[in-house]
Amino acid sequence: MATARGCQVPDDRLYETENMLWYRRREDGLVAVGITAVAVAMARKVIAITPKRAGRPIEAGQAVAVVESGKLVASARTPFAADVVESNEDLLDRPDAVNRDPYGTWVVVLRFADWDAVKARLVEADAAAAAFERRMEAENFKGCEAP
Repeated sequence: MATARGCQVPDDRLYETENMLWYRRREDGLVAVGITAVAVAMARKVIAITPKRAGRPIEAGQAVAVVESGKLVASARTPFAADVVESNEDLLDRPDAVNRDPYGTWVVVLRFADWDAVKARLVEADAAAAAFERRMEAENFKGCEAP
């Protein structure tokens, strides 16, 4: 497992580092998407998540969820067009799940028309950790282990 300033970056998924999302392809070909530990740590504590509802198409650059912390309200955007197949509605009542386990808590499940094209634009854990390190440095963020 890669790390970036104490933030875990698991090897079993791919990453889109600009929006700090993880992507994990399931056996059925659908792709679970979630928020990285780096994003959660930088937000300090997620207090609300509103995932995009199932059955909705999203265009490249649109949000898969709105995430609120004590520090900010932000859209979790994906640079890829897709259809939302499942939405983790449990997050509406239990947003703290992403604080406790960002890699065990998916936000939406997407269907991509061309997974191979999407996959080609994502990075593996080591490259993601390096990109996260650069971002933390630029934003003077100490990391997941810092108080």
